Amino acid sequence: MTRQAKGMFQGADGRNYATVFALVASLFFLWGFAHSILDVLNKHFQDVLVISKARSALVQAMVYGGYFLMAIPAGRIIRKWGYRTGIVTGLLLYGIGALLFIPGGRLMSFPFFLLCLFIIGCGLTCLETSANPYVTVLGEKRSAAGRLNLAQALNGFGWVVGPMAGGLLILREGGGDISLPYAVIGCIVIILGVVFSRLHLPSPDEQMEKGNDPMAAKALATPVWRIRTFRYGVVSLLLYVSAQTGINSFFINYVLEADALINPSTAAMMLSIGGMGLFMLGRLLGSFILKAVAPARLMAICSIGATLCMALTILLHDTAGIVFLCLTYLFESVMFPTIFSMALVDVTGCNTKTASSYLVMSIVGGAIAPVLMGLLGENNMALGFLIPLVCFIGIMFYAFFYKRYRLENQS
Repeated sequence: MTRQAKGMFQGADGRNYATVFALVASLFFLWGFAHSILDVLNKHFQDVLVISKARSALVQAMVYGGYFLMAIPAGRIIRKWGYRTGIVTGLLLYGIGALLFIPGGRLMSFPFFLLCLFIIGCGLTCLETSANPYVTVLGEKRSAAGRLNLAQALNGFGWVVGPMAGGLLILREGGGDISLPYAVIGCIVIILGVVFSRLHLPSPDEQMEKGNDPMAAKALATPVWRIRTFRYGVVSLLLYVSAQTGINSFFINYVLEADALINPSTAAMMLSIGGMGLFMLGRLLGSFILKAVAPARLMAICSIGATLCMALTILLHDTAGIVFLCLTYLFESVMFPTIFSMALVDVTGCNTKTASSYLVMSIVGGAIAPVLMGLLGENNMALGFLIPLVCFIGIMFYAFFYKRYRLENQS
């Protein structure tokens, strides 16, 4: 392992957390898969249950609504019992919700599916509230953004596999089995929950919580909402998740309207290989770029690129529009982990767990944007993409003013 890599996973206590990082990073694939297969369900329910775009967006609303309602309880679980308990709780809820798709496939009741997805959303909340901040403390603070982007690359792989599995098993011609992918992932997740319940996960930030660091003690005395980088980071993360979820939710609809020769299964594969493939590539590149480029600068570049791509997606709405829609995934790929780590950079000790629960709560943006996009794009899907365009512009402001926020925190 190179000296630079050791620094990336070496904590202030001198311990190397590379192995622990690898175990926790594997979980990022699971919620990437869970989120991305929703975009296939969205189109599937429109066709099979004959519902509108706005109503089908309740698929995302239930999952991301679970984030909003479960984020604070998840944060309390982690503060009281630690990261491991948060992870295990998340895996068990995720597994239960996924396995409920087995009877759901027989009932074919939209409200029942929404209940299953809400339970999955609560599980994902516990996982993200635990794993995202935990990865940021498994090494030097200055490399937190790069470490989180590296873990999120596996999340990107989950985003690739989800639409691919959904396209092959759910949207195939002749009708697919909606319960099969969820039954498989549900069994895997339950097994992982048992495995993690037997693991010891060290907490490098516990030393700060004990007050050994005078600077950390000062930081702990500062309420998290008074930290500007955190406060505006929550808003920025809400805007990002709104944009990402909205784009994913109606990618297939946009492609089908832009090119009448493409069928739903092919559109799902385009989402998987084209959009999510670039998304995963961007996260891999981001972990290396952040070794040389400041997170705020990378965010500024990516937000400008995403804004331009989204504007062209709306204006063109043809084959070229599909290309720019796919390119948006490359620019947005690094946004979640980078914003998350930027928001936590001035937060220390047990405040990290509290701040993390609020950041995860901001993921509720994913429940709002698809509904708005469905209403705007009911007759012309391109118009619905005005919502993510506005979101990317808001993120751009956070990146541009980030250095000023940090200076204000220190004053």
